[in-house]
Amino acid sequence: MQSYQIDLADADATVALGKQLAALISAPCVVYLIGDLGAGKTTFSRGLIQGFGYTGNVKSPTYTLVEPYELADVSIYHFDLYRLADPQELEFIGIEEYFTQSSICLVEWPDKGQGWLASADIQINIEHKNEQRSAEIVGLTAIGQKIVEQLA
Repeated sequence: MQSYQIDLADADATVALGKQLAALISAPCVVYLIGDLGAGKTTFSRGLIQGFGYTGNVKSPTYTLVEPYELADVSIYHFDLYRLADPQELEFIGIEEYFTQSSICLVEWPDKGQGWLASADIQINIEHKNEQRSAEIVGLTAIGQKIVEQLA
């Protein structure tokens, strides 16, 4: 499994990494975002969504579970499963309908939806490193490996 490691000096660098990845990703793609509270998962997602041309506010879907972004060429669904009490709740929101051939799904806290989510193509591990952040991007499928190779 190939991975790409990068240190991120601040939130702007985290957004920039998201935009860089947006230039390499196309649908279908599932991205798992792993990290503690405040690590930068939503900040990264903002950069990726903006990288696809979205100009509005990108907010955390903590209370709604999912925020949809319908763009000209792709549908991006940003999930935050932190407050999910039971993975079976995902059935009630029609989770399987989001993971399509024309969508990119960004999933924060994917462990809380275990058994109900599509497998990830890419996993991004973000962690605090002193006053900065560190990100590791891991390609888990052929699609993910190709993206990581392009980053490296």
